[in-house]
Amino acid sequence: MQLLAIDLGKQSFHIQGITDDGEVILKKVSRSRLEGTVLKLAPETLAMEACASAHHRCRQFETVGCVRLIHPRFVKPFVKGSRNDAINAKAIYEAALRPTMRFVPAKYDRAARLADASSNARPAHNTTQGTG
Repeated sequence: MQLLAIDLGKQSFHIQGITDDGEVILKKVSRSRLEGTVLKLAPETLAMEACASAHHRCRQFETVGCVRLIHPRFVKPFVKGSRNDAINAKAIYEAALRPTMRFVPAKYDRAARLADASSNARPAHNTTQGTG
């Protein structure tokens, strides 16, 4: 599978993809089964609408493959009909297929970024100590 689109929700997630055999996958997955389902489908690329939980899921699925986050305003033009989770998953899939689509960079954990920054920083100088 080349691309799997995930619409994130509080309790359940809707996924959309097309297998290498041409079978369309459109299903609702519970929170507890999402990771297992994604690992089983093994997509090359995951696409999600960017939101706070999408950044968490992005870090979670980095080992699966390339994770792409799309700003919600770029997904909206692809929504057909009234907006619900299944239709939104289809819209995310369509938007991710566009060659000119602009993606949002993933945000990483603030604590991890601070730890990396402090380990790479030069030793701090004591500015309160007098020079004379």
